[in-house]
Amino acid sequence: MASFHEVNPRIDPGTEEKVNSTAASAQEQAAGLAEAVKTKPSQPGRDASQAYNSVSSSQFAQDLANGPAATTIKNQANATGDEFADLAGSRRVPEHKAANDTPLTHYHSFFWNLLSWKNPRATGISFAGVITFIFACRYLPIIRLFLRALWTVLGVVTLAETAAKYTIGSSVAGSVRPRKYYKIPKETLEATLDDAEQFINFFVIEIQRIVFAENIPITAGAFVTAFISYYLIKLLPAWGFALFATSVVFLTPLVYVSNKELIDSQLQHASEVVGEQTTQLKNLTAEHTSKGLESVKQYTGDYTALASEYIGKSRQKIPPLANSSNTKSDVDAADFPDAPNNEFASSAEHTKPFLNSPGDGEAFAASAT
Repeated sequence: MASFHEVNPRIDPGTEEKVNSTAASAQEQAAGLAEAVKTKPSQPGRDASQAYNSVSSSQFAQDLANGPAATTIKNQANATGDEFADLAGSRRVPEHKAANDTPLTHYHSFFWNLLSWKNPRATGISFAGVITFIFACRYLPIIRLFLRALWTVLGVVTLAETAAKYTIGSSVAGSVRPRKYYKIPKETLEATLDDAEQFINFFVIEIQRIVFAENIPITAGAFVTAFISYYLIKLLPAWGFALFATSVVFLTPLVYVSNKELIDSQLQHASEVVGEQTTQLKNLTAEHTSKGLESVKQYTGDYTALASEYIGKSRQKIPPLANSSNTKSDVDAADFPDAPNNEFASSAEHTKPFLNSPGDGEAFAASAT
């Protein structure tokens, strides 16, 4: 590279003087800046603060912070926070009760609000969080990572405390140890236990409502779900089955909400078809039943008349009884003894023994023969 003194004055007269003057001024400014750096001590914190202020107050930073992209991000963040607040506030005990007047839990309202996609951002983030947790359990050794972090922290604390004891004679952990260890307040524990009770009772109540067919379509859906799960659990691993079940639970209501009019119209049409078929089946059943009853009555009348006819013929075959005046008895009246005509003896006569009176005994023997 050519120096300032190698410039040809014939091409541009006066250029050499201009260049020399500019170079001299630049050298003076550089010397003054170097002297200021030497005399002024360095302040890293202040310099970093000044650099941050200068960057944040620049036009590019202002445009980026107040531009449409930043405004959209802020609006979405505020809307997401509002939806999570609404979801948390939806945990209220519903006014309606079960079929047998059993009070429901506040988790009925919470899960209804969550799975109905009333707050799409909150429900979508919850769904993504569950899916991420399933994949983390599948591909990350969470328990091993937890144990590794635990023994690393405990090992560092042990080594630091031991080294501090033997080198400086004080405790490092004691300097950061709190005056009182943290305790969970009683109110927090009671609220947590009450919430756990409501959560468990939600599943207990819903299982009973499904088993006792409080809502027939829901019971039928649970039957189909259990039937499909019985065969899917043989084909899919545990994490795959959990992923499939989570997707069905979250996405099925979304599909219904997105296509509610179409699905409702199809369900109404299917209900009408089922009603028509049911009415037709009832009419056919009533018609065949009436025909069967008429046939039974006809056969009953025929068999009753036939039975009466047979009974009449049987009575005609029985011979009539002969007249008693025309019959001649084979028994003579002389074969029977005559009836006694004398009066009965008195009680005094009966008290006499038969053996004491020979005449009476012979008369009795004669009458007996």
